[in-house]
Amino acid sequence: MINLPKEYKDEMKNILGKDYDAFIDSYKNPSYKGLRINTLKINSIDSLPFDLTPVDWCETGFYYEDKDQPGKHPYHEMGLYYIQEPSAMSAVEELDVKEGDRVLDLCAAPGGKSTQIAMKLNGTGILVSNEIIPSRAKILSQNIERMGIRNALVINEEPKDVAKHFKGFFDKILIDAPCSGEGMFRKNEEAISEWSMDNVLMCADRQKDILSYAVKCLKENGQMVFSTCTFSKQENESVVQDFLEKHPEFHLVKSKFEFEKGLDKDGLCQRVYPHKVKGEGHFFAILKRGEDAPNDNTNDIKKLPKQDPDFEKFVKQYLNIKLSYNLVFGDNLYLSPITKLDGIKVVRAGLHLGELKKNRFEPSHSLALALKREDFKNIINLEATSPLCEKYMQGETIPTTCVGWGVVCVDGHPLGLFKGDGSIAKNHYPKGLRR
Repeated sequence: MINLPKEYKDEMKNILGKDYDAFIDSYKNPSYKGLRINTLKINSIDSLPFDLTPVDWCETGFYYEDKDQPGKHPYHEMGLYYIQEPSAMSAVEELDVKEGDRVLDLCAAPGGKSTQIAMKLNGTGILVSNEIIPSRAKILSQNIERMGIRNALVINEEPKDVAKHFKGFFDKILIDAPCSGEGMFRKNEEAISEWSMDNVLMCADRQKDILSYAVKCLKENGQMVFSTCTFSKQENESVVQDFLEKHPEFHLVKSKFEFEKGLDKDGLCQRVYPHKVKGEGHFFAILKRGEDAPNDNTNDIKKLPKQDPDFEKFVKQYLNIKLSYNLVFGDNLYLSPITKLDGIKVVRAGLHLGELKKNRFEPSHSLALALKREDFKNIINLEATSPLCEKYMQGETIPTTCVGWGVVCVDGHPLGLFKGDGSIAKNHYPKGLRR
């Protein structure tokens, strides 16, 4: 049995009352594991070789069994799905993202909620994913890339600096705030050793600070979701109440899904408990703004830079689609959702198309994952169970009759690039991803 801190148990007993024993008993059960399919690449679970059952509050979310180990399957590296704790899928479902929206994920690493937002944008609008810790921002960027997301900018900024640059810019904002992680206790016992009431109060102060900057980024009539993976009232309803007192232009919105009513006076906040649902636990509150905010109607569309002839040659020779870039960093070419990037610490400027080298253009791994099989002229199609698939993922050459750049697909979905000479495909699968 997990050894829970006494102060934590006393707090939960006060919150839950007669439900307390059922809550404590839930710690005897194994944690639930889930994944979301990437609707930018697949539309159903029919092609996935796993035993999956639906998550009630997320139509693209599914539970999987330990035996399946989807994180080790080639489909994971191709971005056909994202592994995510099921109750954590609830917050984005409540954000009400529409195609064409400008959306900010303010505390975004490792990327579960950002990639979920991107599925709802469906290649339209703008997604800005921010992470304050550089190492975590890099992981966030890698997950955005793996999922083949074109319209996302990844930045590494303090919330106060995000607010300076994006005043009144966003239609929707997600604040999945740093917290004491009480919802992680069942799956990560290290979270228990790090828990203390002092840490709970410190997290609450930090959350209030983050919200104070997030509000500056939201348009009139915009909507925010504040969420945590903790159960503490100090980090949840108390933070929301403090925000509403300081910002009377906001009000709480009723949830689409009814979990457990929060401890706010109207019960509009939502608590996701592990003894009530198949998940580890979550909290969220939906905050709607009135017509008081300045809107940033800046048109960020710049005239396309003159396209490099080596890039144009590559597109014409090896792709079946038109492709252009709108941002250049050194010799690197990007398709970016936002081109006004002065003064921002950018980790991922958008979709990295590739690099200009002497008299040639070399495409990036990001480009392979963002395009579809039919977008390429040269294709090697392998089966996931094929020895050649394993050889490719290990960085070895594989046979091909193709000449020039092409894509290696697994069961019809791009995995990585190759360059053929008519008999051998030189491997361009990134060294950091090789098995």
